[in-house]
Amino acid sequence: METIPPSVRSFSCCECFTSPRSLLQRPITRRFTSAALTERLQGELQDIREAGTWKSERIITSKQDVSIKVQGNNQPILNFCANNYLGLSSHPDVINASVKALQTHGAGLSSVRFICGTQDIHKELENKISLFHGREDTILYASCFDANAGLFEQILGPEDAVFSDALNHASIIDGIRLCKAKKFRYAHKDMKDLEAKLAESEDARTKLIATDGVFSMDGNVAPLRDICNLADKYKALVFIDECHATGFFGKTGRGTEEFFGLDGRVDIINSTLGKALGGAAGGYTSARKEIVDLLRQRARPYLFSNSLPPAVVASAAQVFDMIQNDSSLVERIAENTTRFRSKMTAAGFTIAGENHPISPVMLGDAKLASDFANDMLEKGIYVIGFSFPVVPKGQARIRVQISGAHSLDDIDRTVEAFIEVGKKRKVI
Repeated sequence: METIPPSVRSFSCCECFTSPRSLLQRPITRRFTSAALTERLQGELQDIREAGTWKSERIITSKQDVSIKVQGNNQPILNFCANNYLGLSSHPDVINASVKALQTHGAGLSSVRFICGTQDIHKELENKISLFHGREDTILYASCFDANAGLFEQILGPEDAVFSDALNHASIIDGIRLCKAKKFRYAHKDMKDLEAKLAESEDARTKLIATDGVFSMDGNVAPLRDICNLADKYKALVFIDECHATGFFGKTGRGTEEFFGLDGRVDIINSTLGKALGGAAGGYTSARKEIVDLLRQRARPYLFSNSLPPAVVASAAQVFDMIQNDSSLVERIAENTTRFRSKMTAAGFTIAGENHPISPVMLGDAKLASDFANDMLEKGIYVIGFSFPVVPKGQARIRVQISGAHSLDDIDRTVEAFIEVGKKRKVI
């Protein structure tokens, strides 16, 4: 039975409305607290505006594609800032697969997987992903953020150690925070620093090196071969997040492992279905069976989140079929990337990263990046300025993202617009 505190029990119902200590006074305190919080938040928001780092959301009124429509502008605009790497987000075959799944399997499961939320198509997609990566098993999540959030605390304990690249994605950082392992952050792509920290932790029961395969803000690639060599030397496992690699990076789109010729070497792969693989939603972990089995039993984002909707499952399964049957999709994005990077560099721009479709045009100043993006929109090119806290202060940029669906004319038109705005803004 719940015990009522004496301070409450001593008043009758009538007394509650008249007593100076009545419960009705509590909302007044909350109002004062709320006003103080509101004032503080208004100040912080104003600081963001004054710093030129306010992030506005442009409203798209069309499907995600090479050309889109933006609210307030009736003209088609070339889209160069989506993660739609293969241009398949609105491909007719992908849409038809989703529509068919809606008709046969419904809009959603209204449940988590282990209760009544696993359909045959979920298992089929997990099998396709396992075959694609050459792994024993795969577990689906609502997003790769969830996959990263669910992994580390289940496989690492206080006796273990995890080593994370300093520029890893926020979801990796948050996932690592949840685990009780000893945590080490090594300087970005710095193998000497990583080795020093591995040597410092030789007594750890399990050692796990965690890195993005491709780092999304800079478009540069993890030195995976060196990481794997260190893992062998210090008996560590290797984890990579392949969100910006799966489906289009490497000779046949199998990601960073394939890019370095290390197929099957990595122990755990996390990736997304929400970028190149249909662009809708969903993520996964692909690894040895024992790891996946444990995640099915204990991973909180899996156990307490609704099943991935059938339409999303079907669209991703369709994309896996397409990229395994047609290598031209991967070839086109590589050709487009080389063309854009070479022409922009020749024009005098500084393009960060390596030969990856993420092609950051470095500008430095946050307000300049925002104004530059607005000028590009006026010329019919949709790009976004990135600034702190998404990237470090002083490293603001326009992050251009190339798609295999862009034509060579689209690439050339975009470069010309960059040159015009760059001269206007005295960048080149």
